[in-house]
Amino acid sequence: MKKRLHYFIYRGLLFFLLTVFIVRSAKAQHIRLGGEKMNVEIGLNFGPTFFLGDLGGHRGYGTTFVKDLNLPLTKLMKGAFLSIHANEWLGLRFAAQYTYLAGEDKIIVTDGRAESYRKFRNLDFRSDVWEAYTAIEIFPLMMLQRNNEDYQPLLRPYVFGGIGLFHFNPQGSITDQNGDKGWYYLHPLHTEGEGFAEYPNRKNYSLTQLNMPMGAGVKYLLSGNMNIGIELLYRKTFTDYIDDVSTTYIDPSLFNKYLPAADANIALQIHDKAPGTLTRTDPGFQRGNSKNNDAYFSFLFKLGINLGASSEHSPRLVNQMRCPERF
Repeated sequence: MKKRLHYFIYRGLLFFLLTVFIVRSAKAQHIRLGGEKMNVEIGLNFGPTFFLGDLGGHRGYGTTFVKDLNLPLTKLMKGAFLSIHANEWLGLRFAAQYTYLAGEDKIIVTDGRAESYRKFRNLDFRSDVWEAYTAIEIFPLMMLQRNNEDYQPLLRPYVFGGIGLFHFNPQGSITDQNGDKGWYYLHPLHTEGEGFAEYPNRKNYSLTQLNMPMGAGVKYLLSGNMNIGIELLYRKTFTDYIDDVSTTYIDPSLFNKYLPAADANIALQIHDKAPGTLTRTDPGFQRGNSKNNDAYFSFLFKLGINLGASSEHSPRLVNQMRCPERF
């Protein structure tokens, strides 16, 4: 499934570039679909991405959203999009992008006991994330002024929401006696007993899942065919296993029962990395918080090219070329 998603994203990026070449070469001003003129915009976006899950966090009890961010683990997201606009206030967006997520208990700063357990847990993860989604874009101010042809602002706020597909594959680390860190894929290790008969409520999780992208942004029109913008893109997910941490510690003897010897040896070391020997956590003790699914969000900088417009259709020129109401 991962190869298919990568293939889809690569083909999508190639399609965007090919569309630019064909349409610009033909000097097309719009695309006609079903008898209606549809403005088509393509572009690139990039910006910092932040993970919201069980690992890491700040002082105090674990919480959600901005208060629980670890800025040292900020990663870069990059991608491309295509938007089809039936009018100036409604659009349909298709996007494909790549990012990278990470979480680490060791970087938690402690000043009390509330966060000491999470730091003592000492788990970490990292994962590539590939995603593709479609969303509805709504420009509220343009919608309210849709009957006013003279309303052509350069700054246009918008909101959006949709449905997407993303692929992740978490890795955790083991540091050997020489201080060298090795990374291992966690999904085949079943670190919380997913799929084990002794834990019937813990099903194997899929590495490719649905998410719900949503957010808001603002677009600034540089000309009739180019714009820049900033955007907050939040993804609601339906899994708590992006970081492979969700419930409680399991009986470690089960790794030898269900896994090949090599995998069982890695699982024994990586599922419980609390320091010491007598203080290691017991089966049934809390490992994560299954009440809140994992999520991630990005702050994006966007550059868009409108294939359905030319410089003569710039909002500045449109206002200048209209006949006055009184002559």
